[in-house]
Amino acid sequence: MDRPKLEVADIFRRYGETYRQKHGASLSTAQRRVMTAIEVCRTAALGGHLEHCDSCPYERPCYDSCRDRHCPKCQSLARAEWVEKRKTEVLDCPYFHVVFTLPEDIAALAYQNKDLVYAILFRATAETLSTIAADPEHLGAEIGFFAVLHSWGQNLLFHPHLHCVVPGGGISPDGSRWIPCRPRFFLPVRVLSCLFRRLFLTYLEEAFDAGKLKFLSSLEALRDPQVFRRHLDPVRNVKWVVYAKAPFAGPQQMVDYVGRYTHRVAISNHRILEIEDGQVKFHWRDYRDNSQQKIMILSAEEFIRRFLLHVLPSGFHRIRYYGFLGNRYRKEKLDHCRQLLDITPNETSSPPPPCPDYRDRYEKLTGHSLRECPVCHRGRMITVQLLPKVHAPPAIPDRYG
Repeated sequence: MDRPKLEVADIFRRYGETYRQKHGASLSTAQRRVMTAIEVCRTAALGGHLEHCDSCPYERPCYDSCRDRHCPKCQSLARAEWVEKRKTEVLDCPYFHVVFTLPEDIAALAYQNKDLVYAILFRATAETLSTIAADPEHLGAEIGFFAVLHSWGQNLLFHPHLHCVVPGGGISPDGSRWIPCRPRFFLPVRVLSCLFRRLFLTYLEEAFDAGKLKFLSSLEALRDPQVFRRHLDPVRNVKWVVYAKAPFAGPQQMVDYVGRYTHRVAISNHRILEIEDGQVKFHWRDYRDNSQQKIMILSAEEFIRRFLLHVLPSGFHRIRYYGFLGNRYRKEKLDHCRQLLDITPNETSSPPPPCPDYRDRYEKLTGHSLRECPVCHRGRMITVQLLPKVHAPPAIPDRYG
């Protein structure tokens, strides 16, 4: 894919300082850190090195990356490394993609209590899948899965949901056999939805009773127990969205597809069409209108506000593993699953040994070279000089020439 002409970084460099001056009091430390990281990413502010082609006169500066997980430019290597690890864990069975979504009435609470409510979302989702799968009326097995948190929709508004990827089967209670799910059917969505709603609301009310929830600005009235419970009444008897997609065509398709989900940020640079006169124009897909692709225009201020809605709490893990894919016993349980599925050891692969240089790692994992000369396409770019950090990021004009 060609490098995009416009980037989220351009928006932050042009309008970020004005946004800080206007909204600085409401910005969290994490949001400030993300803004700065994206603004200086791959600029002289971070330093880097000078490269020269060994076959032609072409020369270029290469500046270091911020490596922030919210930066659209810094996810390629992390994504490739994650996908390579998952390839060693793939089982020869169907895989399913199940999505658990919080209702809009819970979203404002979630935004003001990200650490706590996100943790409840993971817990309720994991218990829902594990409990229903273990029920003999459904699958009657121990399953394994991983869940990835997304907090955005295509329009960048706050929309917390979990993408779960689950092998289509599990280990029998006595550990003696693999129990497959029915063809093209994993677990009943209606049953998952009901249990998910009950568990989530139970854990949320427990957090309220323990005084762990914060209520700011427009939500301050919810400090009152009666008001809080009345606020939850509308979501107690409505269907919570749990969506099970059709099974993947095969394990490899699952790995490739999910690799695009795991390290995704709120918006990719390729979706940005224009930055002009204080406005940002970008592509978005309207899933309520037959998934039609449309164009949205926001003020730069509103674009930055929406982007910052999705900054994660510091240290928060947005990918988590459960059941026989849980971190503690993953290797032993996966080996057991392979035995039950009659997968011989030579059918599984080991991750490649790490390369010390990120460019070599990237080429080994993706097949795309970062060293090839972009001009002559014959030579390789060789480092000829280190470039020191420049403390002030370069000024970015409001218009492109």
